[in-house]
Amino acid sequence: MNTVVTPADPQWVVKALCALAQINRLNVFRLLVVAGQDGMYPGDMAVALGVPSNSLSFHLKELLHCELVSQEREGRNLRYRANLSRMQNLLVFLTDECCKGQACFELPSIDCQDPDCESESERKVKSKSLSV
Repeated sequence: MNTVVTPADPQWVVKALCALAQINRLNVFRLLVVAGQDGMYPGDMAVALGVPSNSLSFHLKELLHCELVSQEREGRNLRYRANLSRMQNLLVFLTDECCKGQACFELPSIDCQDPDCESESERKVKSKSLSV
């Protein structure tokens, strides 16, 4: 059985699922997952998704609020990255009682420091474009 993350997590899970339940935010999050540790600048995300910058800013704020993305200032620019550990926490919470608590399967761990992570992401991007 997977480990329950913390007792406060059900409230966070609701916030995270609410954030991802909007198509533009879901697409932003997926785009950042594909970008990996390099992350992306808002201008590049807006172009890639065809979303106006002011609208994108609102969606990024919602994803930041529930910690599904992180933001790092680089001079005048902000770089956004998917918070993969929070994504993993969400998956663990949702599947914790799978198969009546018996270990029927394990979620793959996410380690983008692994050299295979980048090549696998590149393969996914080439084989399946991000639907917008």
